Amino acid sequence: MKKILISLVIIITVFSSCRKETKIGTTGFKSGPWRATLKVMDNKTLPFLIEVMEDQTLQIFNAEETIEVDEVWVKGDSVKIKFPVFEGYIAARFIDSVTISGSFIKESLNRTVPFEAKYGEQDRFDIISKPKYDITGNWETVFSKDTEADRYIAKGTFEQNGNIVTGTFRTTTGDYRYLEGVINKNQLQLSTFDGAHAFLFTAKITDNTMNGYFYSGNHWKEPFVAKRNENYELPSEDSLTFLKKGYKTLEFSFPDSKGNQVSLQDKRFKGKVVVLQIMGTWCPNCMDETKYYAEYYKDHKNIGVEFVALAFEYAKTKEKAFASIKRLQNKLKVEYPVLLAQYGTSDKEKAQEKLPMLNHVLSYPTTIIIDKKGQVQKIHTGFNGPATGQKYVDFKKDFDYFIKQLLKEEK
Repeated sequence: MKKILISLVIIITVFSSCRKETKIGTTGFKSGPWRATLKVMDNKTLPFLIEVMEDQTLQIFNAEETIEVDEVWVKGDSVKIKFPVFEGYIAARFIDSVTISGSFIKESLNRTVPFEAKYGEQDRFDIISKPKYDITGNWETVFSKDTEADRYIAKGTFEQNGNIVTGTFRTTTGDYRYLEGVINKNQLQLSTFDGAHAFLFTAKITDNTMNGYFYSGNHWKEPFVAKRNENYELPSEDSLTFLKKGYKTLEFSFPDSKGNQVSLQDKRFKGKVVVLQIMGTWCPNCMDETKYYAEYYKDHKNIGVEFVALAFEYAKTKEKAFASIKRLQNKLKVEYPVLLAQYGTSDKEKAQEKLPMLNHVLSYPTTIIIDKKGQVQKIHTGFNGPATGQKYVDFKKDFDYFIKQLLKEEK
């Protein structure tokens, strides 16, 4: 840990003098494809693909997802890449014109993951042999099966075209976003990197089973098992979190970025259908949800619906937490209030203490829908984002229908 902290100090010092630098000018990255890797546990590498544009902005690719990155600075042989919305960034040096080496850093969590990128390489994983199996379809999955405290269920959904595999794992609290990889013979490799999460999945496949490991950065590893089951479904997301007996609504008062205390008793929420979002700016599923809610609010704010988000931040200071909130609001064009409910930790038990009328806070994000009379009508745990395909389409349809039914009710 001491070495990590020293490295962070050195890297931060290197870049403290270049925060006023403009975006890369006449020197910097060669435009075109780059293959990046992060060093995770067991000495394994997590690959992802980058395209450097002519204007020196970047695009990161995960299956159907394209992440636009426009915060890139170069000073001498040093480069810093800051990702949209999230705190994490890459600090590296040019080894030569086609290689950069450094670290992916999350300062608030004291996490540093070794990073490298090479120009001209376009394959996420090497294809070295024909696949023995086709894993297209649904897979009933259990992570950390033999460890009761960490055990949880998931649904794997995949499409395979030759060696190439895309898809995701859905859990009861959200999805693992866009996964992409290959099968060589009976060996599966999948990865994704979005500027916050760095995920790698490896597994041995038989016709109807998977046995493998899930790596998150270089700080977490857990086993998983899966079996083919086309009819498998997870429990309803609307049944996992609920109000304790005796409660009909929520009570809270948290500050906005201007220091104003905001509660459901405020005039803006009176007589309105209110969508309350429990989230964090560090959370990719929350980002997917916020994108949708920001768009929905923009289109429906004049017909009696209001949104409010409660941010539970792991940033170590209130100032840094509000800076992250402001960045999210600017990047995603969020017009509804995002309140700071907690900083210094994203611990769910601590979050539940702030909202004691809930049985628990099981997931970031969680959505609570409140009717015009101020009573809770639905609590939806997690979020099925665009990587889940039809599930995401169905969620948007159901959400819109439910809101419009509440809007028809009398105050």
